[in-house]
Parts: sequence; C-alpha cells; structure tokens
Amino acid sequence: MGARPTQLWRSPRPFRLESGKTLPELEVAYRTWGRLSPGRDNAVLVCHALTGSADVDLWWPGVLGPGRALDPKRDYVICSNVLGSCYGSTGPTRLDPASGAVWGERFPEITVRDMVRAQALLLDALGVRRLALVVGGSLGGMQVLEWGVTYPERVAAMIPIATAGRSSAWCLAFSEAQRAALEGAQWGGRGLAVARMIAMCTYRSPAELAARFGRTVSAAGGFAVQEYLRHQGEKLVARFDPHAYRVLLRAMDTHDVSRGRGEYETVLRRVEVPALVLSIDSDVLFFPAEQQELARLLPCAELVTLKSSHGHDGFLVDVDNVNEALAAFRRVAIPRAG
Repeated sequence: MGARPTQLWRSPRPFRLESGKTLPELEVAYRTWGRLSPGRDNAVLVCHALTGSADVDLWWPGVLGPGRALDPKRDYVICSNVLGSCYGSTGPTRLDPASGAVWGERFPEITVRDMVRAQALLLDALGVRRLALVVGGSLGGMQVLEWGVTYPERVAAMIPIATAGRSSAWCLAFSEAQRAALEGAQWGGRGLAVARMIAMCTYRSPAELAARFGRTVSAAGGFAVQEYLRHQGEKLVARFDPHAYRVLLRAMDTHDVSRGRGEYETVLRRVEVPALVLSIDSDVLFFPAEQQELARLLPCAELVTLKSSHGHDGFLVDVDNVNEALAAFRRVAIPRAG
C-alpha cells in the first residue's frame, strides 16, 4: 500500500502552546501511505483517538487500503501521533531538554488546538498546503473540527465522527472520574487500569454488554463483564503511559472550537468546509444529539447516523459501514478523488 515506517519530524523552532508556555523542542511521529500528487491535492489527514497512534493500518484496516475509502493508490494518507501522547511525538515520556530528564508529570497542559497547530507544521514540512480531506473519530473528531475552524482555507472536506464541538458536562464528569483513579494510585499502573475500566463503560453500549455478557459467571467465579473490564484495563497498562493519558484527557476537557473566538453557534456557522458528520446511534459518550447539532450549525454539512450495537467504539468496530459512509461522501464532496 505504499506504507512507510514511522518517521520523526523535528521542528527547527520551539513550540509555543496555547497556554503561553513553550516547549523547547517539538517532535512529531508520523506515518504516510501513498504519494503526494504533482498537484499536491490528494493529501488526506487521519486524526486518531485518545490512546491511538499513527498506525492507521492497525486500528482502521477496514477503511485504509486498496478499494477502500482511504486508498493509497489515489490518496496521500498521513497520520501523526498527537502532541502529548506516548507513541513518539513530544509528550510526557520524552526527555525535557532543559533538565535531561523525562517530562513525566511536569509536562505542560496542551489543547486540541495545540495538536492541530503541530500537525499543520508537519504538513508544511511535507509540502502539503491543502488537504483533500481530514477525518477522525472521538478525540480525532475534535481535531477535525479544529482544523475546519482554524485552517478552513487548507481543508477541502472534513469528516468528524462520534464527537462534538465542545466537551459536555457528561464527558467532563467521566474524565474527572478517570483522573481520580489515576491520582489515587499515584500515577501507577493500577490507576491507569481503573481509568480505562471507567472509560470502557462509555465506549461500549448497554445493549452490547447485555448481549455479550449478561449476568454470566466466569470460571473464576466473578461476572464475565467484570473480567472483561479488568482485561481491558490491563491491556492499556501494557501499552500506554498514565501521564500521557492525563494530558490527553485534559485536552479533551478543554476542547471548545469557540474558545476565544466568539459565540459557539456563530463560530460553527462560519465554517463553510463541506462536512460529513458521522454519528453512532448507540453512542453514550458523545450522544447523537451532539452530532445533530453539529450538522445543523455547520452550513455545508450532512448527517449520517450509523446503526451499531457497539456504542462509541462503533467507528472502530463496524468498519465496513464506516468505510461505506466515507466512500459515499467522497464521491459527492470530492468527485475528482472519489
């Protein structure tokens, strides 16, 4: 598929954050598939979710590939690990050049807007001035919307999935519960596991858990759904950093495309980028009403609601339906590339 291994881009200058603090170094880990066309008009930016990575081929294989909505034979697909994460980009697991020690809990607060500005610098370095499409779900969808508001002239079309223009009180409440789990364990692995267990209750749907587990008792004597949650927590501990988790949770909390720009509705109504707002009917983290609001406020948006029993994670699980919706939108919104 023309896939390349993870590469690392380093900014030649320090990176000033929205908070006013400055990162002395900015490094962005990224992967690409396909090639940039001579007209430089076939770039597609994929934005990953909270604990995701630049490896789109691993977490979205049903959407990326020959004949799929994101086709490396046609598209120059780019995905970067977000600022603040732990998969190669500048974040809590990297060294603070000022002290020579790992950033850890001292890593400064970042925002979704900071993530998008870092992505824009990377695209500049890659020679991409305008994106044919920017797409992503959950935290990735937040980045998509921020791209549409911050750089509308650089985006030909966008697809925010299972997300909102600003975090609701519901999302803030679950983030706080996860932070409490992290802090209660003094940033240890158990705290991250418990935080993930809390999150999984919002990522899946009541109907799915009932169908998969019900009140089944496992061989160990506990309820099967309890063991499922513990397993999910242990899996995350094995691959993710608790400090990065805290930083990214906070970025999601502060997400608001209208911050410092005016009234929320007015800001969204100014975004004339063609958009497909993709909703999951069983999502209990970002409720369908939030995507309905986005589609109503964005002047060039259409709403598609996918039926899924998998809740918020439906955009990662029901990939064939997601792929079909993306491909259909591309055929209309980007005929040349569709």
